[in-house]
Amino acid sequence: MTVVCRQAVLSDVDPLFEMIEEYARQGIMLPRSRKVLERQIGDFVVAEVDGVVVGCGSLCLLGQDLVEVRSLGISEGYKGMGIGSKIIEELIKQARERQIPKIMALTYEVSFFKKNGFTVVDKEIFPEKVWTDCVSCPKQHACDEIAVLKMLS
Repeated sequence: MTVVCRQAVLSDVDPLFEMIEEYARQGIMLPRSRKVLERQIGDFVVAEVDGVVVGCGSLCLLGQDLVEVRSLGISEGYKGMGIGSKIIEELIKQARERQIPKIMALTYEVSFFKKNGFTVVDKEIFPEKVWTDCVSCPKQHACDEIAVLKMLS
């Protein structure tokens, strides 16, 4: 199986929407509308197997020195094959190219992120995240996600 990670393009919006929507139905990812995905398509990376999008992830700039991994997901049947790590590698490469020294995520998959060089941190150290997304999140006052951070410099 050959996995190709590449920058997302507008024709990826439908498979991205379907993948993210499935995670959102499970309550483990925030939903994204097709319009939002179209507007933010340049922030996304997709993973393909035989020309089929099977994974995705994006970076969101939270400050001059911090980006967040968002919407990281893998299609059923493709989990546990290292595809998520390939997407993380690509996102880290992009953060480095942009000279951003810190990459963070809020996650339920702590072991995955630890395996990829992240460490668990107190989410309160990210006021940028709190003021951009958490203020409108339905779990705002009972957030059960774990913050992870990787220093790139």
